[in-house]
Amino acid sequence: MKIYYDDGTIRIRSMLPEDAKILYDTYLSYGWHPQLENYENYYKEQESGERIVFIAEYEGEVKGQCTLVLHPSEGPWGGQNYPEIVDLTVFFDIHGKGIGNKLLDATEAEAAKISDMVFLAVGLHSGYGPAQRIYVKRGYIPDGSGVWYQNKVLDQYAPCVNDDDLLLFMSKSLKK
Repeated sequence: MKIYYDDGTIRIRSMLPEDAKILYDTYLSYGWHPQLENYENYYKEQESGERIVFIAEYEGEVKGQCTLVLHPSEGPWGGQNYPEIVDLTVFFDIHGKGIGNKLLDATEAEAAKISDMVFLAVGLHSGYGPAQRIYVKRGYIPDGSGVWYQNKVLDQYAPCVNDDDLLLFMSKSLKK
């Protein structure tokens, strides 16, 4: 297990196999539609070096996660060797404690080791409001490609559904 940050209250560490079930159970309790296999695959991809998984603990309990895909193939920078931040989530019962920022600090620090830029996609419905705000406050800017839907740029005036597949890509320079 790798520790990325620990102040005695908040710890950011690498993923352990048992974290998959904790993430799945928590997201299921929110009425979301998670797939346990997704989180089990996160661990496998961490172990194979495809993805870095950051698990947030608060007072010793898992309370969130974020991942960094090292060589994404989709999105506006897919295939260009810029890492992508994927799936930042802080459990609802712990919002406002700075965990999201600590997860992003660790993720951006690892991204900066391999690239001078990192990107992400954020959903556009109100459920993503806190994420939209944190990204803007941290210096992420829209990439200019417009809105994406189901992994493609959404054509002007094209119909879509305001679901988890309606995304805006944003990037941040990691140059010092």
